[in-house]
Amino acid sequence: MVVVAMGSGRRHITKPICEITYAVRKENVQTGVLVLYAGTGFPGSGTMGSFGIDPKEIDQINAHKLAMIHFGNVRNHFVTKAKDIFSGVRIPAIIICQALVDFEDFAKVGIKTRNVKPKEKDMISNGMIMNIVTGVSRGDACSQEKLSEIIVKTKETLGQIQ
Repeated sequence: MVVVAMGSGRRHITKPICEITYAVRKENVQTGVLVLYAGTGFPGSGTMGSFGIDPKEIDQINAHKLAMIHFGNVRNHFVTKAKDIFSGVRIPAIIICQALVDFEDFAKVGIKTRNVKPKEKDMISNGMIMNIVTGVSRGDACSQEKLSEIIVKTKETLGQIQ
């Protein structure tokens, strides 16, 4: 499994990524971390930084069985980032974020999810969102309750894809 973090910086601090990775490894799940080189900002924006994902980063993600992708708290921003990421990702994923979001939000932009399928003409990827954990703040400590939820959903997802 690979845990994907947006680029570290003032707005996307990797602190919860370290805690999540440690907790999942403690449960004997082999886990690597990938911090996206141009992960900060909003896709296509010139003022807040510009989000991007390199084809090499897509290849690194696709080399794993499962991706866990950590986003922030602005739903419109990270759903658009997810669309960019899933345009090349072919593996199942778990989304971790602060904002309340559901499978339908991702299906609306063409990403396949476990519970909601996008319209065939809108589908952008073979990758699929299998689970979502909300309420995980970037830059803050992750509560034991959220770590437990992440572990349960990780094990559940790995059981479904193996």
